[in-house]
Amino acid sequence: MTRAAGLITALRGGVVVSCQAPEGSPLRQPAIMAAMAQAAALAGAVGIRANGPADVAAIRAVVDLPIIGLDKRPDIDPQAYITPSLDSVAALVAAGADLVAIDATLRPRNGSGAASAADLLAQIRHTFPGLPVMADVSNLAEGVAAAAAGADIVATTLSGYTGGPVVTDGPDLELVAALVKAQGRPVVAEGRFATPEQVLAALHAGAHAVVVGTAITDTLALARKFVKAVDQVRVEAAGRETTPAHS
Repeated sequence: MTRAAGLITALRGGVVVSCQAPEGSPLRQPAIMAAMAQAAALAGAVGIRANGPADVAAIRAVVDLPIIGLDKRPDIDPQAYITPSLDSVAALVAAGADLVAIDATLRPRNGSGAASAADLLAQIRHTFPGLPVMADVSNLAEGVAAAAAGADIVATTLSGYTGGPVVTDGPDLELVAALVKAQGRPVVAEGRFATPEQVLAALHAGAHAVVVGTAITDTLALARKFVKAVDQVRVEAAGRETTPAHS
């Protein structure tokens, strides 16, 4: 078994924890992402998904799990900004990523040095032979195209986020099942997973593994969810208190 095959096999049937924090979050620090990755490893995660060479390097120093590295660079490409160039791939590999994730949608690319996802895949294959590539897609056609272009894994990461049909309530399990049926690459389910039941549903639909991020690691988003619910109750209570009584 090749190293790439071994890495992909290691993910089978498990949960990959995405250790990322959005811009403006106090959690957006490599040391904090590394601590989150350590906690995920202790919990039994089979892999880590991490953004940027600094976070990847910090996580690599403390965790032995496979790391799926990506590099969000809207400064290079405002649309296809997930690892848009060969330089961003090289930086992730140097930092210790075992696999890399790229935007494999069919959206136009701007200034990345790659004319398409297939072009970037070809560049990666030439420069980093044997490096497993995860293709983040938003629909079935993109997943089939990515597999045909040589992606090792197809992921549903971008379903609902590219201007097409918006899926707002839960993961896109239909796309997971369709990708499993339509092409032969392992399918990783990702996007809006919030409960263990949803993870199990994805695995039953044929997913090779499931990536969970916000529901585990985004403390800011989780806290806002609870506060929003309480604030709504406060508003309703205040409205009742100010409504004149009818005689």
